[in-house]
Amino acid sequence: MKSLARTYDLRNRLIEHSVLVCRVAERLPSTRIGRHVAAQLLCCGTAPAAHHAEAQSSESRRDFIHKLKLGLKELREALVWLELTDRLGISDSNSNREAIAETDELIRILHASVATARRNAP
Repeated sequence: MKSLARTYDLRNRLIEHSVLVCRVAERLPSTRIGRHVAAQLLCCGTAPAAHHAEAQSSESRRDFIHKLKLGLKELREALVWLELTDRLGISDSNSNREAIAETDELIRILHASVATARRNAP
């Protein structure tokens, strides 16, 4: 049961991360750069929650690991876009820093999950 609770917590955290990223993207300026970054950020910042949901219905251990790795890849991309908005100074500093911190934590969690799944693979 503990594993199910952890899965649910991670699911909620990933969904909340998606909400946070959407809010950051929504507040970006309507300039050419702002629109480009917002579009990229919306794609990679919301995908990890969906990849995690797919992993929960995976057909094999290998498929599970693959889907987690896809989510991890998207989180790493989101982190780059968030850091870019910070360096460009085009985002609200507080919400952007919160999104960066949460993205970094989720990267660490998914990285550990992938490592554990690989270690426990038959």
